[in-house]
This record gives sequence, structure tokens and C-alpha cells, in this order.
Amino acid sequence: MLLFLATLPGLLISYAIFKVDKYEREPFMPLLICYVLGAFATIPAVGFEKWVFGMIDLHQKDFGSVFLLSFGVVALIEELLKFAVLYLYVLRGKFFNEPIDGIVYAVLIAMGFATMENITYAERFGAQTVILRSFTAVPAHFVFAIVQGYFAGLVRLNATKKHALLKRGLLISIGMHGLYDFLIFQNWSDWLFVLATVSLYMCLFYSSRLIKAHLDNSPFR
Repeated sequence: MLLFLATLPGLLISYAIFKVDKYEREPFMPLLICYVLGAFATIPAVGFEKWVFGMIDLHQKDFGSVFLLSFGVVALIEELLKFAVLYLYVLRGKFFNEPIDGIVYAVLIAMGFATMENITYAERFGAQTVILRSFTAVPAHFVFAIVQGYFAGLVRLNATKKHALLKRGLLISIGMHGLYDFLIFQNWSDWLFVLATVSLYMCLFYSSRLIKAHLDNSPFR
């Protein structure tokens, strides 16, 4: 049951983004590879984060420690690893042939990552934490992936600005991830935690506009 609860949100979101790509749906194998590579990306992420956590007093939670942990450790390493899969595998593939593909594959990578995180949390903290993450951390990874994927998709429209577009998408996703984690990790005000959750769902609404923009630019439309 715990494994089911941990894997279901990521699989549902993966299926939903696959169905959204209505003009030229992606082949199963690249989608599966992205999901698996995203899951494996948690291994170096967890290893690095554990190493840093050992040097930071997590109980103190002063502004500097929370800021460093949020932006300089968790957001930076996780978004870089997911971006590496997107850059090294997806952008070089022949299957990447329309703007929406950037979002689709970025989301599959992120859902593999989020699912493996969920499984880890399920083993340590149980069902209550996994259910909470299904409505917070997993949708957050979804939003960050849409941002990265949107700018990757823009490369299909303007290849001459490839590196500038990819850098912008990476930096924005790191910034969003860092801010979200900062509000979650702090222990000064419960209202900041509420703000993180409300902002997340506002971003989900905005993300739908990014998806629509790339669907409108599909050459298969």
C-alpha cells in the first residue's frame, strides 16, 4: 500500500502530460527512459544532500542556514540533475521534434525523481507523509519541470538562442524551487508554509498557459 501511494501521483501526472500532447504523442520508450533516469538522478542528489546536512545544524534554522539549504543545496543540485537528463538525452533525440516535447519529457524526468523521493520518504516516515507530499512536493516538481521544459521547447522555435534559453529555464526553475523550499523549511511562521502551498497552486494554473502556448506552436497541429 505504501509503495502504491508513493508511486501513484507521479504516474498519474505522467499519464496526464502524455495525454495533453494531443497532436503528436511521444513514443513509449523515450518516455520510460526519462522516467527511469529521473528516478536514478535521486541517488547523487540524496548522497550530496546527506553530506551537506551533516555539516549544517538543521535544528538551528537561522536565515542563512535555511537560505543555503534551500537555494544552494536542494534546489541547485536537484534541478541541475534533472536538467542534465533533459540536456544530454532529450535535446539530442530525434523524438524531440516540437515545442511541447520539452515539457512532456521534463515532466517525465521530474516525476521519476519525485516518485523515487516518495518511496524513500514512505520507508522512513510512512503513509501520512507520502499523502502530504502527493499534494505538495510532487506537484511542485511538476511545476519546476514545466518551466524547464517550456524553455527547452523554445529551442525548437529559436535554435540560435539555445544556450540562453536553456540557462534561463534552469535558473528560473532553481529560483522557484529554492523559494518553495525556503518557505517549507523555515519554522518561524505557519503562514509562510501556507503561502508556499497557495503559491504552488497558483503556479500550477499559470503552468497550464505555458503548455497551451507550446501546443499552439506545434507543427503537427
